Amino acid sequence: MAMPQDISPINPALMDTLFKTSEHDWIPLPDDPKRSFLKVLWTGAESGRWAVQFRWLKGYIAPQHKHLTASHTFILSGKLGVRDGTLDAGDYIYEPNGMLHGATEALEDTEYLFICDGPVLFYDEDGFTRYLGWEELRRLQEAHEARTTKAA
Repeated sequence: MAMPQDISPINPALMDTLFKTSEHDWIPLPDDPKRSFLKVLWTGAESGRWAVQFRWLKGYIAPQHKHLTASHTFILSGKLGVRDGTLDAGDYIYEPNGMLHGATEALEDTEYLFICDGPVLFYDEDGFTRYLGWEELRRLQEAHEARTTKAA
């Protein structure tokens, strides 16, 4: 049956983004490269959105931070201590724009999917320390790939 209108894409170059996590290395994070890692699944320069898979080893503590946009978290394995509770494997949490966090701790080796609509700001008692957004993720990925290529 014919469609009542043309729904073909205007841009024929549109493509899905497929990221096979098993084919990519974990990228160590600068704040604790022995216990915190990520894989950049996708970054959207046009929107500022990004998706990563985090891997935190037991004992890693992410510093306090503020979400400048909404985020979605799904725990794949392990346990995270967040605010006054625990997130277990299979748990999902939505965090609205403006959410403030104290430190978040990996209570076990933990992997989770994190999808964010923009940057996250980290701070301490002296103020802003760093941010994580799509541009920083691309920089981390490019630096890791350059190190890996040079070592090979």
